[in-house]
Amino acid sequence: MGNIFDSFNINSSGMTAQRFRMDIISENIANANTTRTEQGGVYTRKVVTFAEKNSASTFHKILNDKLDRYSGTGVKVSTVQNDRWTDYNVVYDPSHPDADEYGYVTYPNVNTITEMTNLIDASRSYEANATAFTASKNIATRGLEAGGQV
Repeated sequence: MGNIFDSFNINSSGMTAQRFRMDIISENIANANTTRTEQGGVYTRKVVTFAEKNSASTFHKILNDKLDRYSGTGVKVSTVQNDRWTDYNVVYDPSHPDADEYGYVTYPNVNTITEMTNLIDASRSYEANATAFTASKNIATRGLEAGGQV
């Protein structure tokens, strides 16, 4: 059985992870037209993936499933990977300094509509974690107040 601090840890890790995700999404949007990075190539969209924080071994997971217990301790950023499955945008613009010999420019694989949708999703997830954190804090405060009145 967990305690009230478990809920604080779970919600705060969720807020931290979603804040990081929003930062990466903002970076993607800011570089939507970057045709040349410091490394020399076109900017590649980044994607954040999460994993359970402090996830235990498979045995521990199976045991907790059999005991019908939830053993989660929050979320963490597991990877930030380059999006290699979405095609780059190729546009004919022979006057662009990064145009190839045929006049085509390769732009990042960033779709601002997708990024804005992901940003709204991350923002709402952050807000949900903040609301749950506040609710847990209020429960703990009321418990302490009730304990002091006895």
